Amino acid sequence: MSSDSPTSGFVAFVGAGPGDPNLLTLRAAELLAKADAVVLDAETQSPLLGHCRTGVEVAEAAELVRRAARGQLVVRLCEGDPMLFSSITEEAAACAAAEVDFEIVPGVPPATAVLTYAGIPPATAVPEFRIVDAAQEQDWAAHAACRGTLVVYNGLADAVAIGKALIAGGMPDTMPVAVSSGGTTTEQYTVVSSLGRLQADLKHAGFTEPALIVVGEAVGQRDKLSWFETKPLFGWRVLVPRTKEQSRSLSEQLIAYGAVPEEVPTISVEPPRTPQQMDRAIKGLVTGRYEWVAFTSSNAVKAVREKFEEYGLDARAFAGLKVAAVGDATARALVEFGVKPDLLPSGEQSSEGLVAEWPPYDSMLDPINRVLLPRADISTDTLVAGLTELGWECDDVTAYRTVRAAPPPAPIREAIKGGGFDAVLFTSSSTVRNLVGIAGKPHNVTVIAVIGPQTAKTAEEFGLRVDVMADKPSASALAAAVAEFGAKQRQAALAAGDTPRRPSQNRRGARRRAK
Repeated sequence: MSSDSPTSGFVAFVGAGPGDPNLLTLRAAELLAKADAVVLDAETQSPLLGHCRTGVEVAEAAELVRRAARGQLVVRLCEGDPMLFSSITEEAAACAAAEVDFEIVPGVPPATAVLTYAGIPPATAVPEFRIVDAAQEQDWAAHAACRGTLVVYNGLADAVAIGKALIAGGMPDTMPVAVSSGGTTTEQYTVVSSLGRLQADLKHAGFTEPALIVVGEAVGQRDKLSWFETKPLFGWRVLVPRTKEQSRSLSEQLIAYGAVPEEVPTISVEPPRTPQQMDRAIKGLVTGRYEWVAFTSSNAVKAVREKFEEYGLDARAFAGLKVAAVGDATARALVEFGVKPDLLPSGEQSSEGLVAEWPPYDSMLDPINRVLLPRADISTDTLVAGLTELGWECDDVTAYRTVRAAPPPAPIREAIKGGGFDAVLFTSSSTVRNLVGIAGKPHNVTVIAVIGPQTAKTAEEFGLRVDVMADKPSASALAAAVAEFGAKQRQAALAAGDTPRRPSQNRRGARRRAK
């Protein structure tokens, strides 16, 4: 079948890979984007629906032929690779019998991907790589003769029996073996053992399917090649109390450290109750009333940008004006708007840092002595007081209001109070106050990370123990500081001969298992 979709309906059997949604192939993503209906192999594949257009239907496997016959493009997601230990052959045969066109899109197989994520090379200097399905009857004595790497699918329940059978078939009981579950996801968990010790090492592991058993000398490479499970925040569930829009880059950074970020909005940004003040400010900005415009947040930039669009203006209206930004995030928002800030604090990124570098008013150099400050309704007076002392007159204008967001769903509130989160990142004092107000105080095992001294003070006022503070007040620096904290905890545990544990695993009743 050609790569172009036919005009009539058809079925695409698509390999979804082993678990990490980023391992999806380009062809798979292309078909998902065009799909009228999607059949999921498991609930864990639901994030892949993000590739689909709005309105796509989630269908049952039994509906494949009927929907395709009606002219629909149906994507049938299959775990791993559809042609490797898969049950889709009957479904594909049914399509052929009904004269429904179908396509089979290969996926990344767990046999190679999970091993790679576990730091075990699938093929070593010994050129044999054998994959078997324990769900089918096997001659384990014959597999005991494998001179390279043996990978066993669907063998978790019989892992000990398989180990004994391999030993009985002639494999030495010292042969390295690894068992890995949740492969390529942040739930991945690998235990390294030997055939002779497998029963003892798996006794309290708490494994669940899908899992792979890997037997062979290649397992010994894990100590040198493990890169995924050794990330500094691997598997940490991290609460980010900001809106999705604000936390996108922060969440991406946390994911790179191996964490599972969860965004919980604590504030809602709304327009001012009366727009007249902002209307006058924008008119004054255009007519030359101001020498400077100072932005103290990306929300302020957004508010002014929306007003500009309302009036049919663009960044050219800033011509002749000097523009200040309180920090890097605000500066990025201005650059995206098409405005390069003239003043950005080189030290502390705060109102105090901005005032420290703001030039005093000079009647010989500055034709106008007025500054526009479009800000939130709850802003402090630090900036206004500092600029006034420097001889400037300030128009402090409410550009937007911040109101407390609605409480998060009950499971999130329970996780916050019950120690289900490993860390929470507070990026301002208001996020501390609002999170406690809408969801309660984080559990004492949760790592509390703050963006700066003022946020730390607020957290302590609410009885929270501050564990991590960023070395400079930026969300990126905060994420990096938490990663450094996690890496030090891991190194300390290993140096003491202990198995590294996530903070949430230290609460009473948390499942204990070795890493």
